[in-house]
Amino acid sequence: MSRHDLTHPLEDGMPVYPGDPDVAVSPAATMATEGYRVTELALSTHAGTHVDAPSHLLADGATLGDYPIETFAMDAHLVGVDAGPRDPIGPDALPDERSADVVVFRTGFDAHWGTPQYRDHPYLAPETADALAERGQHVALDAASPDPSPPAGGTEDADGPETDANGEQAGYPAHRALFEAGLLVFENLRNLDALPTRFRLEVFPLRLDADGAPVRAVGVVD
Repeated sequence: MSRHDLTHPLEDGMPVYPGDPDVAVSPAATMATEGYRVTELALSTHAGTHVDAPSHLLADGATLGDYPIETFAMDAHLVGVDAGPRDPIGPDALPDERSADVVVFRTGFDAHWGTPQYRDHPYLAPETADALAERGQHVALDAASPDPSPPAGGTEDADGPETDANGEQAGYPAHRALFEAGLLVFENLRNLDALPTRFRLEVFPLRLDADGAPVRAVGVVD
C-alpha cells in the first residue's frame, strides 16, 4: 500500500480565491522570547486544499457537521481531462462505471498554482454537474473550482463570477447542482499524476461545523 499527499502546503501569503481572506502564518511565541513556539494561523474555511459544503452557497444547505466521518474516506475514480484553459468539461468525460463515491478530475492546472494562469482552469459544464448530481457522486479536482474562476483582473458579484469563459453569466451552476444534491466539492488538489484510475481518497477536514474547511487530502493505493 502506498499513500500520496495531494495537499498544497498552508503557507503565509499563499494563493487564495479572489476576494477570500489572505492566509497568514506568523509566530505568536518564539524560543528567543517565551522559550517555546506557538504559531498563529489566520485563514478562511476555503484556503488551500479544502472541501466545500452545501451551506457555502445554499441558505439551508448542509454544513460539514451534517456528514459522518466515514463520508471523507471515499472510493475514487480518476478522470484525466483533455481540455484547455477555460474549456468546459462535457459529460462525455464521465466514466461509464458509477460505483465510485467521488469523481476526481485531473486537469493538470496544479502546475500553475501561484500564477495568474491558475484561474484559467477548465470547469464542469452544467450538464456534467447535473449528471454527477444525479449519480450522487462527489467531485474533487486539481483546480480552484468546478465553475469558472474570474480571470486575473476580473471581478465577481454575489452570484459568482460576472461572466464565464464565453462571456455569459456564471453564478456557480456546477456548485449549485452538486450542493442541491447534498454533495461535497474538494478543490485545489495536487499530484494526481501519481495515482491510478481507481484509488482510495481520504480527505478529512478540520472538525469544524461550517461551510467548508481545509483538508489533508491523501490518495491511498493498494
